[in-house]
Amino acid sequence: MINKLFDELSKLEQVEAIALGGSRSGETYDENSDYDIYVYISAPIEEETRRNILSRYCGYIEIGNDYWELEDNCILKNGIDIDIIYRDLDSFCEDVSLVVEEKRAHNGYTTCMWHNLLTCKIIYDKKGALQKAKNRFNIAYPDKLQKNIIERNANLLYASMPAYSRQILKASGRNDRVSIIHRTAAFLESYFDIILALNKLTHPGEKRLVEYCKNNCDILPNRFEDNLNRLFDDMIIHSDSLNNDIEAIVSALKPLLTDYDIEI
Repeated sequence: MINKLFDELSKLEQVEAIALGGSRSGETYDENSDYDIYVYISAPIEEETRRNILSRYCGYIEIGNDYWELEDNCILKNGIDIDIIYRDLDSFCEDVSLVVEEKRAHNGYTTCMWHNLLTCKIIYDKKGALQKAKNRFNIAYPDKLQKNIIERNANLLYASMPAYSRQILKASGRNDRVSIIHRTAAFLESYFDIILALNKLTHPGEKRLVEYCKNNCDILPNRFEDNLNRLFDDMIIHSDSLNNDIEAIVSALKPLLTDYDIEI
């Protein structure tokens, strides 16, 4: 079923390449794993054209969701979810270039798109442009990018006036649970960006990050998992302990940053 869908999409004039991402692009999936499909296009594909193709393979279809990227989110007739993401390859490569070649850091998730490109499995590549992009960005993790990610996100964690640790403390003081959750999520985005940069690993996304870091990172803070679990347990029930939890995470991280010439 899925191969027939790929074949139909590849016949569209606008489609330059198709890639499989997520767990399906590697070896850690099972028969119930979702499909993440990236369709690289040279021009928009009409919604009706997409709907006509997808209706032959999907029992449920949502066309044109654009909460993050332009997507069609569906359930195949065999019950498996499928997300089809439409991208302009040139624009996508420009975004990856800003990170990899210009060494620009973000507030968390800095290298996610780089990771997505490097790890995707090419299904169709009309002119070889997607493989060319993979080859272009298949380089060693730049030292300058590592430094920029660590510096920017360490500032956001604890060193600057608007640091997340300060915001969490204020939110806890007023028992503002929505703000606590919101700022703690942002804290963790920057925290994991630092951990992955320390290890010169691209960012795989938010799923199973603790497990991923334990299995792949040579450099981890002391009590890495224990400190995170304590934070999670205290977020709502014992919010008066959050400041100590955040301080424990930051204190365990700081010694790992001393060798990276970070001005904080």
